[in-house]
Amino acid sequence: MSLAILHCRAQYGTDAPAVTIEVFLSGGLPAFTIVGMAETAVRESKDRVRGALLSSGFEFPQQRITVSLGPADMKKSGGRYDLAIALGILAAKKQIPKDALHEIEVYGELSLSGDLRSVPAILPAVLAAEAVGRRVIVPQGNEVEASLACSNVYPASSLAEVTAHLAGREPISAVEKVDLVKVDPTSNDLSNVRGQQQAKRALEIAAAGGHNLLLIGPPGTGKSMLARRLPGILPTMTDADALQTAAIDSVLGMPIAVNGWRQRPFRSPHHTASAAALVGGGPGPRPGEISRAHNGVLFLDELPEFNRRALEVLREPLEMGRISISRAGGQAEYPANFQLIAAMNPCPCGYLGDRLSDCRCSGDRVAAYRRKISGPLLDRIDLHVEVRRPPTELLRASERTEESSHIVRDRVETAWAKQITRSGVNNARLAGQDLNSVCQANDECWRLLERAAERFNLSARAHQRVLRVARTIADLAGDETITPPQVAEALSLRCLDRQ
Repeated sequence: MSLAILHCRAQYGTDAPAVTIEVFLSGGLPAFTIVGMAETAVRESKDRVRGALLSSGFEFPQQRITVSLGPADMKKSGGRYDLAIALGILAAKKQIPKDALHEIEVYGELSLSGDLRSVPAILPAVLAAEAVGRRVIVPQGNEVEASLACSNVYPASSLAEVTAHLAGREPISAVEKVDLVKVDPTSNDLSNVRGQQQAKRALEIAAAGGHNLLLIGPPGTGKSMLARRLPGILPTMTDADALQTAAIDSVLGMPIAVNGWRQRPFRSPHHTASAAALVGGGPGPRPGEISRAHNGVLFLDELPEFNRRALEVLREPLEMGRISISRAGGQAEYPANFQLIAAMNPCPCGYLGDRLSDCRCSGDRVAAYRRKISGPLLDRIDLHVEVRRPPTELLRASERTEESSHIVRDRVETAWAKQITRSGVNNARLAGQDLNSVCQANDECWRLLERAAERFNLSARAHQRVLRVARTIADLAGDETITPPQVAEALSLRCLDRQ
């Protein structure tokens, strides 16, 4: 009888709980059993491991093999345990030293030839391994991803290469932790947008305070163009935030964009996207668009054309910054701290209020069109801004007179840093006592806000959001307290409340 113990990690959302793999060889009729809530892909590893060991020149033990994946009450899925199971059999058979397995974690799916295939969700596992000081052996296909988070990564191409490394015959060189440099976006500069001063001002305020924004205007007025320039004026992500965002792509098994490291993600799903596509679901369940936009921007163009149910599921993550998904196949929680930017036409034909085109929509059609967006969802959008057709002379101008994204981003970063220093979050996330202590205003400001709340029938949530926007405007101006003009500007940037 012989026992070998190895370490690996499962994948639950963006968490990587530890899994202890125990391989026990005993007498009796030859058998290969895997226990510990192993799903089909894990149970099928018996055949992959057997083929890989024989193809790599090792003897497969003709004994009773029991593999225990602990803890026993946690579901295990995928092919990430193949390499660990194979090494456990070899260690229990004393074909490789057991001592070499104590301080490492191993990941990789085995082919029948003994080659190692990459596995999804390696980044969360490597981050957790780095936190407890363990070295990590990964397939070469996961080398770049793993080296983003850990300085003790050993990439291997085959089972034979791993065993030679553990036996000390041919050590694998560790890959140093990648030190990536941020890359400034070269396109989508704000200076390319001619005119639209109010919309650009709203975009700057939204970026400075993390506020949600709705752009309303006829087709072709630049709503999508403005939205796509928001990531370029947002503060650059920290490495910790960039790793959080990259972990979502890792869970999905998608390549991580190291060339655009620390750039804010920009997700723009089509208006036919389902609720599950937005928030996540399916087997696992997997993250959706709101999680892929974590620490970045979710842009919903043609907002009223989205399914009503799909839009309503955004309400909770907009408030909480996380999404909990419960399905028959399992439960998962993913980060979803995104900034919502939406665009819509003012009416079904799109030309209500346009100075060059006539609108033929009746009042009932316009009202029905706007009722596609519920009041509770609109309440969670801080800024509603009209985008009108720019004068034609601006389109003919050859000289650039508009501010570039770099200039605007400098102001945004200054205001953002002030908010983080003051309360630990940006103004859009202020709540409770923090909101009262940070948003200091004089009696005139409060009277103006109260009159507006009564006249436009503002909800308590909308009242607080106006206050947060006014605080952001004050931060951009460098003021310690909120002034009446700043409250008035915040109110003017909610055009739907006045209709």
